Amino acid sequence: MSATTGTTTTRGDTGTGPPLTGFHHFSITVTDVEASAAWYEQVLGLQRLPVRFPHHGSEEHGYGVLLLEPALGFGIGLHHNDANPGGAADERRTGLDHFAVAVPARSDLDAWAAHFDRLGVAHAGVTDTDDPIPYSVLVFRDPDNVQLELIHLPG
Repeated sequence: MSATTGTTTTRGDTGTGPPLTGFHHFSITVTDVEASAAWYEQVLGLQRLPVRFPHHGSEEHGYGVLLLEPALGFGIGLHHNDANPGGAADERRTGLDHFAVAVPARSDLDAWAAHFDRLGVAHAGVTDTDDPIPYSVLVFRDPDNVQLELIHLPG
């Protein structure tokens, strides 16, 4: 059983590991860093840090940029890698299946769907389901076909 103290989660003597303080970022390899960064800024309102990061400590084979979600503080890293053959992401292969961000109310999913419609971002519409638990989800994809979800879990 976890206990939260301030911003650090302690795990007691359960043997599950040292403390964690929260989610920081995830990174994906993209075909065009600048186009993807512009998309994430426009569609999700992320803010780009004004620096490039060497890919694994060296720009010899690529680089990354970091975009932050200002209210929640998590980041999305977008990486260029010279060895990337340029194919679209595909959750049927090993790697990232999807990334989901929670929204506070079911109505927020409808607002996001309308926002995507205004921007011309394709999406699957809001789906409400009870299987395996009650939740509502709005699925969409980034320019490299990475599946993204906005999800609401009723309270």
